Amino acid sequence: MAPSASHLVDELLEEIFLRLPTPAALARASTTSPRFRRIITDRSFLRRFRKLHPPPLLGFADERAGFHPAEAPHSSAPLARALADTADFTYSFVPKPSNDHSWRPCNVRDGRVLLESSRYGTFRELAVCDPLSRRYVLLPPMPEHMSVQEQRPWEFRSILAPIAEEDEDETSFKVICFADYETKLDVFVFSSVTRQWCIAASPSWISLGADRPWGLRVVFGGSRGFSCFDYVRGCFYSASPWKDRLLVLDTRTMEISTVNDRTGYHMQLRWLPGQAEGVSARDNGLGRLRPAQVRSLPAIVVGREGALEMFSLVGDHSPNGSFHLYHTAQDTNSESPKEWQLENIIQLPGQYDYFTLGAAEGFLFLGATSEDQLDIDEDSPVWLSKTDWDVDYFSLDVKTSELAKVCRRRREFFHYEDVYWYFGFPPSLSKPSI
Repeated sequence: MAPSASHLVDELLEEIFLRLPTPAALARASTTSPRFRRIITDRSFLRRFRKLHPPPLLGFADERAGFHPAEAPHSSAPLARALADTADFTYSFVPKPSNDHSWRPCNVRDGRVLLESSRYGTFRELAVCDPLSRRYVLLPPMPEHMSVQEQRPWEFRSILAPIAEEDEDETSFKVICFADYETKLDVFVFSSVTRQWCIAASPSWISLGADRPWGLRVVFGGSRGFSCFDYVRGCFYSASPWKDRLLVLDTRTMEISTVNDRTGYHMQLRWLPGQAEGVSARDNGLGRLRPAQVRSLPAIVVGREGALEMFSLVGDHSPNGSFHLYHTAQDTNSESPKEWQLENIIQLPGQYDYFTLGAAEGFLFLGATSEDQLDIDEDSPVWLSKTDWDVDYFSLDVKTSELAKVCRRRREFFHYEDVYWYFGFPPSLSKPSI
């Protein structure tokens, strides 16, 4: 049976809408007529549009249950303000965890926020929510035969898995948890489809050719445990557990591996100020204390096919010191030894003391405190925890090297920052993610 004229017109309109330059333009088109809105808000159309026009960065959620929208003159400022006015980033719609503790975010992806109980403990209560639609799922406790073992994990880290390209159900999700034991690394996965936990991997540290990582016990030694994961082409990468290698989780096979960080140009890069062998101003004898002076972790970014690309922040945290981003890459297709090569060096604007946050969706994220703020000598009687700082957040477009200020927040002194970037469409075009 031949398609109706109305159906053909809808298909033609879809092709026209796909060519609109931005999500904001698409949102404006959707208000023109009921027919336009029906076509534009269809999940299958939005999926096609998203492949051509990735959702823009709208701001950052923080560990204290708040949202910091992109501010003018950032191009996403109007959409970010609409999100901030509509969504609930206090998570008041999610029932409180047991013992009346509060929730705090520990990961954000695809419009979802992963929450964990603020109660200290190894296996914390978890929930996944959508702040825009105010929907949530309380995750069941991990079965005892998985969580109760001879060893007690040193650290437990939870992240959201990205939506698979072939996954038609955009309301389903997976949570991946890493448990750092004395002799092994366990990877647990929760599926919203089965509503069950499973052990996806359990390699020993010896099988990975590494000693057990230092973890959070020695945060000032230049390692932050499993505190930062970057996602690139189906794999999570973390430069956090060790100084000399990356931890890699392939989400397609759930295999764990490592990548050597000490080859080629990295042999000299890691000795530069702010890198693994000189992690703080105090270690460098500068006697100057500012937020986030512990090691700024390298970030793995989406680059060219067949290469693993990384940005490393170099700077000595001295007054009015200079900061640079070193862009390095490793050819993953070559049969020859895979050595890190220097691609580019980017000088960052002055008058700031920078630190890295992570990378996602083709962007590198940085935080910074301006030089005109309070300087604290390490012998000062001032309690660091009682000082307040204005922190500016920046995004660097990996392809163009364009640096853009996203927003500013005021907060107390901190050793390292936990904020979570939020990408999304305008609220009027956002479907529930749960």
